[in-house]
Amino acid sequence: MFERFSTYLRMIKFSHSIFALPFAGIAFVQALPETSLIVQGSVTPGFFRMLALIVVCMVALRSAAMGFNRLADREFDAKNPRTQIREIPSGKLSTGSVWIFVILSLLVFGGAAFLISTICGMLAPIAAIVVLGYSYTKRFTWLCHFFLGAAIGLSPAATSIAMTGYPSTSALFWAAGLALYIAGFDILYACQDIDFDRSIGLNSLPARFGLVPALTVARISHILALGCFTWAAYVSRTGRVFFAFLVVVASLFLVEHLLVRPGKLEKIPIAFFNVNAAISSVLLAGLLVDQWIH
Repeated sequence: MFERFSTYLRMIKFSHSIFALPFAGIAFVQALPETSLIVQGSVTPGFFRMLALIVVCMVALRSAAMGFNRLADREFDAKNPRTQIREIPSGKLSTGSVWIFVILSLLVFGGAAFLISTICGMLAPIAAIVVLGYSYTKRFTWLCHFFLGAAIGLSPAATSIAMTGYPSTSALFWAAGLALYIAGFDILYACQDIDFDRSIGLNSLPARFGLVPALTVARISHILALGCFTWAAYVSRTGRVFFAFLVVVASLFLVEHLLVRPGKLEKIPIAFFNVNAAISSVLLAGLLVDQWIH
């Protein structure tokens, strides 16, 4: 049973939740003053309920999206040497069991959204369509990376809506920054499959324009993401301490693009799994330290 559970976690790459969860954490912390979840400096029971429901929503929807993506791409994964070891093409999980997993995850997501508020429950199907719909974008547009970014970028705005009923200005800038951040490293990741995508007719920015232009767009995307993070911090009146952490984030972006260059594509897993995870974590840590000091 444990081995099968681990197989599902590997299929949805559960550890990759670290990319978006910290941004939901940022939106959560910044929305707290507008709620009654903290009274006279002490958290209320509603604080932990809201936090738990937001985490459940994020993990459940992301799990559904990853499972759906594996179902949608199973034929392509079976033909690509890099992805043949994935759970469906390798036979570790059946198509039917993954469908059940996706449906259950969506039910958990919808139920948790309604427990947060009626408006969240009503918006849940729209969020699900956007997030699951990404899986088909690579079939018709090389802008698929930005569709993925937009889907994952919903998390700060969605958290703000869950907390206050509307998306704050800072949450929208965090969402835009997250979308550009995700799109940038997805472009880098897609550089591994240029030849395969071209041979099978799949769209990606590297396959459409080539390696060097793709790397350039990824760099521009990350520069714009850093600008959005900076502006989000500014409009939310975040203290100077956080901006020191932003310098660290800028350095991590630089390291990522020094690692992934023409002739250096073998460093993509390091840039993807290590540097990117650090970026989102540093942003959340910076906000928490800044809030604690002030």
